Amino acid sequence: MGTRRKSRELCLQMLFQGDMGKQSPEEVRKTFWNERSTLDDETRGFADDLFRVATDRHQEIDDIIQKHAQHWRMERMAAVDRNVLRCSVAEFLAYPATPRPVVINEALEIARKFSSPESVQFINGVLDSVGKELTSTASPRPARTPARTTKS
Repeated sequence: MGTRRKSRELCLQMLFQGDMGKQSPEEVRKTFWNERSTLDDETRGFADDLFRVATDRHQEIDDIIQKHAQHWRMERMAAVDRNVLRCSVAEFLAYPATPRPVVINEALEIARKFSSPESVQFINGVLDSVGKELTSTASPRPARTPARTTKS
């Protein structure tokens, strides 16, 4: 398993712990990392970054998910599914250079491991919709203006 996949799984586990245990992000970090002291810095760093974005931008992320999860309220979603979505949308927002299909595929693989087959389809549909919206609303790069040439 790659470093990024492991980090994404760790982020899911941290979000799940906070969600189900009603713990603050600080409490989650403290207890979660105390039990995983042997992880390499790169894996831990990426997991921590995703978790920080997911918790710092919690309401914005939940609003985005809610908008695209037709007929599903956040509290009615399976806890694993809800937190896979949160982690993935956090990555969309914090790491726009990561190709959206990569983020979606990683989320689906994690959902296959931790959730049900029906959940995989649900997560795919929501993330595909979110990804398309974020791509269409991303500010386009300014066109390069050719350097002016002066005639002598």
